[in-house]
Amino acid sequence: MATASLPFSALQPLSYRGSHRVRPLPITATVSDKSSVPPSTKPSKLPLRKIPGDYGLPFVGPIRDRLDYFYFEGTEEFFKSRVRRYGSTVFRSNMPPGPFLAADPRVIVLLDAASFPVLFDTSLVEKRDVFTGTFMPSTSLTGGFRVLSYLDPSEPNHAPLKRLLFFLLSNCRGAVIPEFRRTYGALFQSMEAEIAAKGRADFGEGNDQAAFDFLARAYFGRDPKESALGSDGPGIITKWLLFQLSPLLTLGLPSYLEDFLLHSFRLPPALVRGDYDRLTAFFRDASSRILDEAEQMGISRDEALHNILFATCFNTFGGMKILFPAIMKSIGRAGARLHGRLAEEVRTAVREVGGGEVTMRAVEAMPLVASAAYEALRIEPPVALQYGRAKRDLVLTSHDAAFEVRAGEMLFGYQPFATRDSRVFDRAEEYVADRFLGPEGARLLRYVVWSNGPETESPTPENKQCAGKDFVVLVARLLMVELFLRYDSFEVEVGTSTLGSSVKFTSLKKATS
Repeated sequence: MATASLPFSALQPLSYRGSHRVRPLPITATVSDKSSVPPSTKPSKLPLRKIPGDYGLPFVGPIRDRLDYFYFEGTEEFFKSRVRRYGSTVFRSNMPPGPFLAADPRVIVLLDAASFPVLFDTSLVEKRDVFTGTFMPSTSLTGGFRVLSYLDPSEPNHAPLKRLLFFLLSNCRGAVIPEFRRTYGALFQSMEAEIAAKGRADFGEGNDQAAFDFLARAYFGRDPKESALGSDGPGIITKWLLFQLSPLLTLGLPSYLEDFLLHSFRLPPALVRGDYDRLTAFFRDASSRILDEAEQMGISRDEALHNILFATCFNTFGGMKILFPAIMKSIGRAGARLHGRLAEEVRTAVREVGGGEVTMRAVEAMPLVASAAYEALRIEPPVALQYGRAKRDLVLTSHDAAFEVRAGEMLFGYQPFATRDSRVFDRAEEYVADRFLGPEGARLLRYVVWSNGPETESPTPENKQCAGKDFVVLVARLLMVELFLRYDSFEVEVGTSTLGSSVKFTSLKKATS
């Protein structure tokens, strides 16, 4: 049986020097698995089919597809309508932004759990400059450097920079639990007061501030509020993210005006340069110990600085900004019965395993909490779009057919369709908190691929799997631990936002046991 994710506590100070091994989470119940064969080893004796779909006329086709994607159909219906039209989960299309930002918007779309994993195989696909898809934001937004997310593993700086992130993570492991409890405990207290005063509390804004404060304290031992940055970090980061991702976003402006302003031209990096300089000043001072280590690895301090900032602010803060409201939305909607199960498991483990304290051993003794976190990452992965360019001619397979791909063609996967594949998951469109319990549930973890790789595998300097994979799963679990130590149940109102879900708490029922 494939093993589950490496607990964060297992990272050793020197683990950044090589690959990590994994060991299983404690798992106690079962769920059926419709497919017992990993996608990479499924039989290849499928009918060979020409990839359906077309790109339309130059210039006109990409703009038509862009308008469909953002406005006329919307993202999910854009893909669903083409699956129906072509009778295939693999087809050709253009992906935004297209003219005038992307030189070549043509892609081969992959929308199932069988074809999607080719995007992780760096022997078959190149990951150079494809982090944001068919366009790349200006390096003026990252200090003039192509940061790690845009590097292919074959490039010489990839392995040293990824080892640096492993060092950062292993170096902070003792601070994660206490700083998380300190920061998110204060957030929940403030939300209680806001609900009492106004009848509801917006989770998003408070989560943004808590996430940045927590990361700065845990990673670097610095409180941003005691620096010149003050409380401005989350707002600056959100603005900086907008300047990088605007070609892929909608803000609710009139469609043709928004399409012209956001999807046709770059927002000028100069407009955010002063804000970015404030971030770099904070990180230069706060991360001096990590920068010293970078120099010993042969990485310049300046390149290390901008990579640490990007990993913290774009990858991790950006992930928490999307993931944490998604968790609250899914668990909030699941209702009081699930809340009671989670609360009982959390409090029992803290009392009996942690001796009244939240420890890594106590967290690892919460299998339902772990499953609930994995399910949130499955049903609403923080990074929905993944790309890779074929290094050579290859044949990829969906569940039903094989397809020939030529060297140089761009492959694109919309991850929510791959991780909600009904030929792998029962009740694939539903949030099922206990889906990953038991041996059968553990086998399903290989189809949870939010980290740019299966949950059953680990990041190494030689692959593109998220360096902070285990860290993200841990903080997702800690969010539920802190919540259910304090409260028996809660209620939320859910909406949409530019990045993910909007969540407002309308009640927090204090713990009674």
